[in-house]
Order: sequence, then C-alpha cells, then structure tokens
Amino acid sequence: MTVLRLGSTAPDFEADTTEGPIKFHEWIGNSWVMLFSHPGDFTPVCTTELADISHRLPQFVSRNVKIIGISTDNVQSHHEWIEDIIEIGNKTAPTCVEYPIIADPERNISRLYEMLDEQDETNVDGEGLPYTIRTVFIIDPRKKIRTMLHYPASVGRDFDEVVRIIDALQLSEQHKVMTPCNWRKGDDVVVHPSLSDEEARKLFPSYKTQLPYLRTTSLDNQ
Repeated sequence: MTVLRLGSTAPDFEADTTEGPIKFHEWIGNSWVMLFSHPGDFTPVCTTELADISHRLPQFVSRNVKIIGISTDNVQSHHEWIEDIIEIGNKTAPTCVEYPIIADPERNISRLYEMLDEQDETNVDGEGLPYTIRTVFIIDPRKKIRTMLHYPASVGRDFDEVVRIIDALQLSEQHKVMTPCNWRKGDDVVVHPSLSDEEARKLFPSYKTQLPYLRTTSLDNQ
C-alpha cells in the first residue's frame, strides 16, 4: 500500500459525489484543493463543520482553493444530510452547500488516503465497519500533498488554522520566505535560510537580522 507523505502525489480516483461523478485529478485542474473527511452523515460535530465550511467558501474561492468533502455514506444520504447542514448553518448566516461531497460506502478512497479510524471503537457504522477520522489534505495545483492534518472523531477542526496554513503555503510559493510561529497574514515573515545576505538584500531591502540564522522582513512593499 502506498504510504502518503508531504510531497507525495495525491492519489487519483473516480467517485460519485453530490455534484455528479468526478475524476479527482481532472477535477482539481489548476487549483489548490482542500480534501477533508467527516466520519459520517447525520453526526453532530460534522454537521457544524460542514456548515462552517459553507460560510467560509468565499475565503477559499479567493485563494483559488476548491473544497471537497468525503464520508463513507452514499450520495442519497449526503443529499438528505445537507438539509440539516443548511438548517444549522442558517442559525448564524445564510447557508448553501456549494461544494461536492464524495460518497465512499465501500471505503475505497478512505483506504487509499489512510483515513479510516483504527482506534476508536465507537466511530463505526451499524455493521461495525470503521468510519473515517477527521483528515484534511491540502493539495497544490501540481497534485502534490502539501499538508496533512488528522483529528480524532471527537474533536472538531479549526478552519481558521486551515486557512492560515493555505495562506502560508501560497506565500512561500510566491516569495523566498517561511512563516514564523503564530504567523497571520500580514505579519512579518522569515527570509529563507537558503538565501545569502546579498541575495536577501536584493529581494528584501529592509530585512532585519534577529540572529545570524534568523532574518525577518515585511512583505508590504513586495
């Protein structure tokens, strides 16, 4: 079995979704992607998560990120569950689930992406088959996995952090920089250590040396 690592090519697959059949790599096109699993339809934490993603969709669109969910339920179940997601979401903001959810009742894609919960004996379906944990894969337009996050079924995800990671990844694609602890968009960044001081000065004229190996700069004028 293929072991997924950062930098691995995201496995391709074909699947049925709430928006029709897809071929994953073809569907990605030239976009970034957030592929995220939820343990099961009609479950409480997942319902809050998918409502939140619906509210945040403009944030992802503005970053050229496509969203796609997956669980081990079928398409009909997904469509029925979407009504509950909209009901919960509408309590805080107008809600419309405008991204596909993959049906994976045979667990083929879940196995391919190592999503199945092998530990929590309560995170299973009526037949005792494991549901997924809460995984997040951030995939770039080259179809490379850039981030993998794994949460237990009992813990809802922090999508502010997911957006922050996407911002940091995309920034590092544009500039020779890294992001420090607790970085937020607009904060100073770290000059990439592969750059000599001369190279750094050409790219970031106002950079500051904090330590011999730690140089920081603003990107306000870049």
